Amino acid sequence: MVSIISGSGANTEDKTQQVLANLNEQETTLMRQALAYGAELALNQTLETGQPALSHMLATAAELANLNTDVATRITGFIAPIFLFAHTQEPPPPPRFGQDTNLLLNNLNQLFKLRSILHGGQFRQTAANATALWANQIEVLRKMLLAMASDVRVVLIRLCGQLQTLRYFAAISDIKTQQGPLWPMAQLHAQETLDLYAPLANRLGLWRIKWELEDLSFRLLQPRIYKNIARMIDEKRTQREHFIVQAVADLRQKLTEQNIVADVTGRPKHIYSIYNKMQGKNLKFDELYDVRACRIIVEDVKTCYQALSLVHTLGTPVAEEFDDYIAKPKHNGYQSLHTVIQDSAGRSLEIQIRTRDMHEFAEYGMAAHWLYKELGPAAYSGHNHPQNQTEQRMAWLRQLLDWKSVVTNTIVASSAWSERLRNVTLDDNIYVFTPQGRVIELPKGSTPLDFAYHVHTDIGHKCRGAKVDNTMVPLNHTLQNGQTIEIITARGDQPKHPSRDWLNPSLGYLASTRARTKVRHWFAQQELKETLERGKTQVERELQRIGQTNQAHDNLAQLLGFNDPEALYSALARDEIKARTIEHALNHNEPNTTTEHNPEQIITNTRRKRADHAANESDVLVVGVDALLTQLAKCCRPLPPDPIVGFVTRGKGISIHRVGCPNLTEVAKLQPERLIETTWGNQQSGIYMADIIVQANDRQGLLKDITEVFARQRTNVVGVKTVSRKAQAHMQFTVEIHHAQQLQQLVNELQDIKGVFTVRRR
Repeated sequence: MVSIISGSGANTEDKTQQVLANLNEQETTLMRQALAYGAELALNQTLETGQPALSHMLATAAELANLNTDVATRITGFIAPIFLFAHTQEPPPPPRFGQDTNLLLNNLNQLFKLRSILHGGQFRQTAANATALWANQIEVLRKMLLAMASDVRVVLIRLCGQLQTLRYFAAISDIKTQQGPLWPMAQLHAQETLDLYAPLANRLGLWRIKWELEDLSFRLLQPRIYKNIARMIDEKRTQREHFIVQAVADLRQKLTEQNIVADVTGRPKHIYSIYNKMQGKNLKFDELYDVRACRIIVEDVKTCYQALSLVHTLGTPVAEEFDDYIAKPKHNGYQSLHTVIQDSAGRSLEIQIRTRDMHEFAEYGMAAHWLYKELGPAAYSGHNHPQNQTEQRMAWLRQLLDWKSVVTNTIVASSAWSERLRNVTLDDNIYVFTPQGRVIELPKGSTPLDFAYHVHTDIGHKCRGAKVDNTMVPLNHTLQNGQTIEIITARGDQPKHPSRDWLNPSLGYLASTRARTKVRHWFAQQELKETLERGKTQVERELQRIGQTNQAHDNLAQLLGFNDPEALYSALARDEIKARTIEHALNHNEPNTTTEHNPEQIITNTRRKRADHAANESDVLVVGVDALLTQLAKCCRPLPPDPIVGFVTRGKGISIHRVGCPNLTEVAKLQPERLIETTWGNQQSGIYMADIIVQANDRQGLLKDITEVFARQRTNVVGVKTVSRKAQAHMQFTVEIHHAQQLQQLVNELQDIKGVFTVRRR
């Protein structure tokens, strides 16, 4: 094994030693076996990028070792390129380094579905003419990458592998001159890195990897701008780093002399960050003061200002660059002191001063550095979005990685850290592809039907089959991350509507609330349509029976007290009124010549009036009978302008019912001779009783909302009956009504209350 590895030169041997760093004896033996296995397979092999396989494998494993990952992660990072990228004549034999390594390899293989999308896939070609659509997909793709990597170590492997690929491209002379066959591939890898991998490195707190990924990608995508910025920086990066090191040492010394306990860190700003700030703040290079930056973290707010005074003694403060975000925090809650000083040579240094609590909030709270920077130019205003669940988990991971860095020198820390990472779940959703390459985010447990309804409601309604990765599956098949879903819709004589079975939870067709709601809505609409058709048929049949087929339905609805024909159809279909009501209403709507010429035939009742202005029964006219006692029936509680009919009772005068009253209908079948024609008089005034039926989904505050409607309408409620069954409330309110318009207004307002699905007069 040693001869295979070391035979490639001293640099290869150095990388090998890096790969073996901080492993115990057993882990070192296993790693050496993997090195020999991979080196034998990689001998004289090249990857699809053109780089020698072995050098890429060693560099990736070395980067993973720098992160102090466990041996399984290093082995997977080393051998994965042979399985995923190498141009081998035949598939390599399966690895023999444990189940952990095999699982990591399988997860990596899943991730590379993303590459077919980003590297010339159909979606990329489509989105080239739809920048906004592509931009909306980027964040979904990032989340998908994490979701597909059920083990976070897979993301680390991918980041380190991508870093090594970009280093290789940046070193090729043809790439530097934007020539050669690898130039298009280099651009694709660079764009993929800026879109996906650099933001993920940022979110995981892998700052060094993030900076290098961004600079290398920027150099490949915008070589001229990169060179111009590099040229404007009048010193080499190593010189800038030396300046930072010296500045940190000076700050620590001065703080110690003043007995101020503080952590001081610093770094030179990398080129891509400089470019982003110039773009985001619309600044010229000579207007930037934070090309070099330091951060001071102290124990309390008082010490922040003490450190600020001390800092200003080390150079000349730039007044316009001072910001006190402690006294006046940003909108997102961010707090810190920002100042810039210049040395005698005119070199500027930005310094941030904050407490540990402020630093924790800035790093892991709503003002998290990765979210703040990725919002783009708008982020510089200080506005931000609240964290969602994924962001909170990502902040936890960054804390975990920071904890890892503290124990880097402890060999046992490697396995403990990796064990915690192995059990992290980053997302509660799954991410699947359309055949065109668009990424769809769905809840875990979703099926092809959920997918169909997410794409479009009509596709869901017409769905009759599905293919997952070109294989037919049942519609209740559970989808997994990274699968490509193709929906087969109804054709020919197949039904083009949903099935009621889809709503049966035991059959498992639908997992998402969104899809179930759409199916329920479809059936509700169908039931409403059938109800209206049934009612319309009754209207047309009745008009045909009485020979008035030319009667307009709009006018008929208004005559019967309905807002529109649909309300009339619904009332007829639900048997709330009878079809014979139409004939009665039309007959009584015609001029009565007998009444005009013979007024003595129509006489009124002379009952005493109630002191409380209750309904005056003298408003009811009984045709052809003088001085009969009348009373409004409590079973149907008629009120003007309801069509009414009288029933001669024994000893209690005439009981006035609404036409179509169920009670009257049953009695009239046995004694039709006791019915008497009645109508409302000209003075339709007073107070009438009406029963209103309300059905609603039971919830807290429902009765309060209903009573508020009665209060607004100044309606007196004289009786209430309410029953709750199976989470549904059934209520009856007896109210005092002055006129029919008041009753209709009440019904309209009650129907607008949340959760109410039926309001009708009894």
